[in-house]
Amino acid sequence: MFQIFKKQRMEGDTFSGLGNGTQIDSKILQSFQKSFVQVQNILDQNRVLINEINQNHESKVPDNLSRNVGLIRELNNNIRRVVDLYADLSSNFTKSMEVSSEGDSSGAVKSDGKATQKRHRPT
Repeated sequence: MFQIFKKQRMEGDTFSGLGNGTQIDSKILQSFQKSFVQVQNILDQNRVLINEINQNHESKVPDNLSRNVGLIRELNNNIRRVVDLYADLSSNFTKSMEVSSEGDSSGAVKSDGKATQKRHRPT
């Protein structure tokens, strides 16, 4: 796993340290952090959903079992969102590394911090 070490903490500054001298713009790191926080929040929500689904299933109460249909749909949608977030992270990371390896004049990667591609799945 890569470790990223903070060089300075000012707007527009770069961070060094993917172990290979690569520098990353702070906006990119903020974008990655935001995505990882979103993923963690969804996974936390999924844990709650799974617990409720299990309790409903164990209860064998018809209303609870019926409620599980909606809960499972919500869980599936959350899983799709996590997959999309990871796909965006992967794409953005690859692009940032490609730009960095091409080397601009400062050796820094520039980004607006927003995901640029969405992977669409047929439903």
